[in-house]
Amino acid sequence: MVCTGNICRSPTAEGVLQHHLRALGLEALVHVDSAGIQGWHADEAPDPRSQAHASRRGYDLSTQRARAVQALDFEHADIILAMDRGHLRELQQRCPAAQRHKLGLLLDHAPGLKGQDVPDPYYGGSDAFEEVLDLVEAACGPLAHSLSLRLSCAC
Repeated sequence: MVCTGNICRSPTAEGVLQHHLRALGLEALVHVDSAGIQGWHADEAPDPRSQAHASRRGYDLSTQRARAVQALDFEHADIILAMDRGHLRELQQRCPAAQRHKLGLLLDHAPGLKGQDVPDPYYGGSDAFEEVLDLVEAACGPLAHSLSLRLSCAC
């Protein structure tokens, strides 16, 4: 999961997807991580507002720490999902050609939201953080289900 600074959207997506995978009994089979295009907030916890809103819905983001996307991420990850089209363009520029098939948008996994962005809530109010959670939940449920099908076919 990738956003700008790895303190709002991508840690929220990481936490929500982990929650869905845990519910499916897949937490030991799928490693979920997040990173930022920029490293401005390296080693910081997610934004307190992101944590508070996520916590109200049962998601714990407290152990996460921000980091920047690294070259090895393109090699090691099976799927790299950007929160918006700007992040996706940046990832496409950085990613080796042989790994670009791994890149996509998170909301491509949400019914009816293909190609859309998860908006940055950083400068918004409470409603902005709730909207991020709504969108991330809409994508992460189907994504977790898709991953469970991939894993059952791989056995």
